[in-house]
Amino acid sequence: MTASIHVSDGVADSDLAGFLSDTPGSTPFHSAAWGHAIEQSTGHRWHCLAARDADGALIGVLPLHHIRSRLFGSALVSSGFAVDGGIVVSDPRAIAPLADAAIALARELGLPGVELRGGALPDGWAHDRMSHLGFVRPLAADAEAELAAIPRKHRAEVRKALANPLDFSVGRSVADRAAHYTAYATSVRNLGTPVFPKRLFAAVLDQFGEDADILTVRHDGAVVASVLSLYWNGAVMPYWGGGTQAARGLRANERMYFALMDHARERGCKHFDFGRSKTGSGPAAYKKNWGFEGEPLSYARWAEAGEAVRDTNPTSGKYALMVKTWQRLPLPIANAIGPMIARQLG
Repeated sequence: MTASIHVSDGVADSDLAGFLSDTPGSTPFHSAAWGHAIEQSTGHRWHCLAARDADGALIGVLPLHHIRSRLFGSALVSSGFAVDGGIVVSDPRAIAPLADAAIALARELGLPGVELRGGALPDGWAHDRMSHLGFVRPLAADAEAELAAIPRKHRAEVRKALANPLDFSVGRSVADRAAHYTAYATSVRNLGTPVFPKRLFAAVLDQFGEDADILTVRHDGAVVASVLSLYWNGAVMPYWGGGTQAARGLRANERMYFALMDHARERGCKHFDFGRSKTGSGPAAYKKNWGFEGEPLSYARWAEAGEAVRDTNPTSGKYALMVKTWQRLPLPIANAIGPMIARQLG
C-alpha cells in the first residue's frame, strides 16, 4: 500500500456523498443509495472501501457488492447490478491501494475474483476496453432542437410516434411501479432473460427519492412501455426500461425516450445518458440512430491464481439454450421464478 494512504472498509454516507459530488467520474452506482438498495433488496452485502491521505482526507472510494451465486459464481463486484461504479479518486495515488484492498477483501471472504465496472483501471489486472460502449450526449435546448439532433431516418420514426394516440405519465407511486414492472418483465422475458425482483426496483426508488422516477407510456389506457430513470449530476439515465408486444407497432419506445428527454430538460438536466450496450449489438445501433456516438467503456478483473473469471453475459454461448427456453415460458411462470435467478446475476 502506498505510504501515507490508508484504506478502510466503510465511510459515512454523508462523507461519501460530499466526495462524489466534488469528484469527476462519479456515478449513481458509487452512491450509498445504490449500495444500500442492492443490499436491502437482494441480500448481497455492500462494502465501500475508502482511501484517505495522511491528513485523513477522503481521496478515493471503491464500492463493492459481495455477490453470492451458485449458478453464476461468486465475486466482489463494483457495483452490483450496475454498469459502472469502479474506482473513483481525486488523487491517483489511491488507485493501487484501493485495488490491493479489494483483493485482500476477496481473499478474506474466500472469493475467487473481483470485477470493476468503469472507473480507474489498476495495473496488473485484466482490462477490457472493447466489449461495451457508453452513449451520452447533451440535451438540446428544446423539443424542436432535440428532433433536429436525431438523424433523419430515425427522426421520421419519432415523428410517427408523436402522432400516435399515446399518453405518458411520470411518477413514483405504487401504480407507477406496477406499470413499470408489467412492461419491463414482458420485455426481458421476450429477450430470454429472467426479470429482477420487484423489491429491487422499489428499493432503488426509495433510496434515491426524487433522484429516480418512472415514465410510462399508455395506449387506450393500457401500459405499452415504461422506464425507471436515475438523475445524477445534471444527467438523466434511463436504466431499466421495456415494452410490451404492442410497443413496436405503436413506436412506444420512441415516444418514451423523447418524452423523457423533455422531462429531464424540465428538471434542469443537461445530458442524456443512454447507458451501455455491447459493441456491435442491436441496442448499440439503436442508440446511434438517436444521434449518440458510442465511447468504449473500461472494465477490469482480478482472479485468484488458477481461478476462472465468472461468465454472467446472457449472450454467451453457454446460455443459448436457456435463453431460447426462457423466451417460450408463459409470462406468469417467468415472473414467478425469474427473480430467484436474476438476483444472483449481480
